[in-house]
Amino acid sequence: MTEQQEASTDAVMTRIGQAIMLLHGGDREEARNRFGALWAEIGEGGGALHRCTLAHYMADTQDDPGDELAWDLRALTAAEGLSDERVAEHGDSLAVRAFYPSLHLNLAADYVKLQRPDAARAHLDRARKASELLVDDGYGGGVRAAIGRLERRIREL
Repeated sequence: MTEQQEASTDAVMTRIGQAIMLLHGGDREEARNRFGALWAEIGEGGGALHRCTLAHYMADTQDDPGDELAWDLRALTAAEGLSDERVAEHGDSLAVRAFYPSLHLNLAADYVKLQRPDAARAHLDRARKASELLVDDGYGGGVRAAIGRLERRIREL
């Protein structure tokens, strides 16, 4: 990869990170606008890591559960195109397999919102199985706790 390509790749991840900070700061609309502009630039043909990260967070900015589901499905599709080597290029020690518990958990939550409990249970089961590979740190514990909360919620339906 040339220096110019590396700078371009880093710039995309930096811009995604900036939009994520807006989202976490409570400015969903501006985050959604920035994610939308980035998606228009990289689109379906962009790098899998960019598409996965962008779609994963774009889903969190959606008001309509159907739109949220569509973005979460895009994130899962993009994750399936990732390799551990590609993720490592970005200095992220998180292996690709660590994405799956969160991705499936989000899909399960989407299906709960859409009142599709069977689909929710299927993705929750995938999230639970994938979470067995997570280490016992803050991220792993947080994902497992969220899986437990959603399991209880689904049982109440």
